[in-house]
Amino acid sequence: MESKTNISFRKETLTKLLNEVILHENEIMEALYFDFKKPAFESVLTETSYVISELKDTIKNLNKWAKPRRVFPSLLNFPSKDYIFKEPYGKILIISPWNYPFQLALCPLISAFAAGNQVVLKPSELTPKTSEIIKKIISKVFIKKDVNVIEGGIEVSQQLLSERWDYIFFTGSVSVGKIVAKAAAENLTPVTLELGGKNPCVIDETANLKLAAKRIVWGKFMNAGQTCIAPDYILVQKNMKSHFVDYLKEEITKAYGENPSISPDFARIINTKNCQRLISLIDSEKVIFGGQTDIKNCYIAPTLIEETSIETEVMKDEIFGPILPILTYEKETEIDAIISKYEKPLAFYIFSENRIFSKHMIQKYSFGGGCVNDTMVHFSNKRLPFGGVGHSGIGAYHGILSFDTFSHKKSILIKSNLLDLPFRYAPYKDKLATIKKILNWL
Repeated sequence: MESKTNISFRKETLTKLLNEVILHENEIMEALYFDFKKPAFESVLTETSYVISELKDTIKNLNKWAKPRRVFPSLLNFPSKDYIFKEPYGKILIISPWNYPFQLALCPLISAFAAGNQVVLKPSELTPKTSEIIKKIISKVFIKKDVNVIEGGIEVSQQLLSERWDYIFFTGSVSVGKIVAKAAAENLTPVTLELGGKNPCVIDETANLKLAAKRIVWGKFMNAGQTCIAPDYILVQKNMKSHFVDYLKEEITKAYGENPSISPDFARIINTKNCQRLISLIDSEKVIFGGQTDIKNCYIAPTLIEETSIETEVMKDEIFGPILPILTYEKETEIDAIISKYEKPLAFYIFSENRIFSKHMIQKYSFGGGCVNDTMVHFSNKRLPFGGVGHSGIGAYHGILSFDTFSHKKSILIKSNLLDLPFRYAPYKDKLATIKKILNWL
């Protein structure tokens, strides 16, 4: 059981971290803008405010989360007191991504430290300014023995993965997730893998098309589409497609103007390599809106693509950029033929006023999480687990689930010496029939 002093130390340290994040918020926003022109509003909404909220919630609830939980004992062990104790795993490796480089580095770190672990954080080398400010803040709050930030590229990640850890937490692509899982398996190290996938967005004939377009544009093109839970492609009723596309165009223009390249509210692609990959996915003959690119400035306009086949390049893997293919369907079997083509996605979105249809979609398909009549906002509720299933990830976190992710649940039974039933002891002799009856009764 963790001592009160230890819990107090963790809370005091996390309070220092909270103060430093608040103090350096403008620097964090400037770093995010430097790394890929992330708008200040998005930096606050999806990065700094989320981390601040996570810290406040953890500090407030830490005593309650860490307290041993008493559970009802089994009659077979009467009389006894049974508990679940939460203890730290030990040494934790956290490898964080570049798309939300501050939030997705700090949030798991907060929970891992709150649970009593020692943490090594490897932030992304693709966002050097943000990694720099993270290291600056962490070094002011923690001693290296408790939390250490190690910067570097692929070689550093490989070196870290070759070492033995008690738990590994990774956020990133499916391909790298497989490498992390393989390395962890060498030492039977438990992992949380927060990955991604091709997230479908299904729109039926009852949907409020104008509002759906507004919410999809917000969810898809925030962070220039570089979000693991962004809608990856649209499946819309065929007879509604034309109206829906008009609404999408209207909402994109409202959000980013006639020329999104000069909009202060539209981020850039993280680097030239990713920009080239995304440009290669755009078939100019299928572009119905946008399509402008500037590889020198890592810019790709919000782009709508009229798609009729799932065999094209843009439909093969997760897009992770501001390109939105639009497919149509007439019958539900056509929806199934497309969604079933892919691995289980991290997110699933349905726009419909038909509760039966929405419920059917939710129950039919396996996915990490999602929304009905909105996109991405399920992520913001700390009471909802966030994580994937199958190829989209292993494990979940947020709120108390984050604390539990980094805690080993230890079962403890405290048996009374006042009563000792002799029935369980050898010699068993004629006890077999009786024990069967007792066990069946229980």
